[in-house]
Amino acid sequence: MAKQIYPRVEINLQYLKENVEQIVKRCGEYGIEIAGVIKGTTGLPECAEQFADAGVTMIASSRLEQIEDAREHGIRLPYMLLRVPMISELPEVVRLTDISLNSELSVLTELNAEAGRQNKVHKVILMADLGDLREGFWDKDEMVDVAVRVENDMKNLELAGVGTNLGCYGSIEATADKLDELVAIAERIEEKIGRELQYISGGATTSLPRIFDGDMPARINLLRVGEGILLARDLDVFYGYDLGFMHQDVYTLKAEVIEVRNKPTHPVGKISIDAFGHTPEYVDRGIRKRALLGIGKVDYGSIDEIFPKDEGIEVIGASSDHTILDVEDCSRELKPGDIVAFGIDYASMVYVTNCRNVQIVYV
Repeated sequence: MAKQIYPRVEINLQYLKENVEQIVKRCGEYGIEIAGVIKGTTGLPECAEQFADAGVTMIASSRLEQIEDAREHGIRLPYMLLRVPMISELPEVVRLTDISLNSELSVLTELNAEAGRQNKVHKVILMADLGDLREGFWDKDEMVDVAVRVENDMKNLELAGVGTNLGCYGSIEATADKLDELVAIAERIEEKIGRELQYISGGATTSLPRIFDGDMPARINLLRVGEGILLARDLDVFYGYDLGFMHQDVYTLKAEVIEVRNKPTHPVGKISIDAFGHTPEYVDRGIRKRALLGIGKVDYGSIDEIFPKDEGIEVIGASSDHTILDVEDCSRELKPGDIVAFGIDYASMVYVTNCRNVQIVYV
């Protein structure tokens, strides 16, 4: 048996595939296709493969290198670039992707020229900013005008549809009324160009509540879903939705104990700053049993984004390479060499799947 190496993140591919199947099925009942977003899991091709096998319409990422990895892995689906393209990367955008999200006329002009040079027709979705204040046209008259220019003047671009993003920067909820605004913009464009758009893309995981509540506007037909499949945690924790039909333990982070000792809970001496230039607050709880793990902030980000699975363990701090646990009330007696398991959230998932120090294991 091969030696197990820590820290590690264990990824249950069957659970992941079943999560994809659940979302594809539930959205499919409303005529909505799913673009499977793989950037949260750093585009791991083995994970992207589960999206493809479980029925997503396309694979999506904001990172071109992740799309290239999935292509080289043999996944034969259309690919979507989620982030508005940089002009400097347009040759790779056209080479690697079939459809991209766009919000700048100058970029669209250059994208059309590059698609022409590669003798391709590249699909585009124009993004509307409905108040979340990230990417997208704020002036909707301008958006309609640009849509008409793409339709009529850019022969190497296909105007595939319109889309929006909600809840990523401005914390704006993807309400039915907000998505109705997107449908109205789409219909203005359709009237101008004289045909129906292929896609009206109503957002991401934050739009899934409209499916669960049954009030998704009828013409929304594409969602771009990552976290709601990979972890299925946010809609439960932050919005109160019962996601008992989803696996919330696709990803498990495991780390090895390297020291267990009784120590004071308040630092002793003149307090200055920690390794990251901060001065945390320390609570004096007397002498308590503490365990050190051979994993730190450079591996997973923040201690607020890892969740011990053992009862009675509290994560009380971390430096770059160490994590400090209070294990006084732990349900088992820990010693060096023991393994502690954690659930993770979206931010820590991005860290651990992108860290050379963390071994990735598929189970």
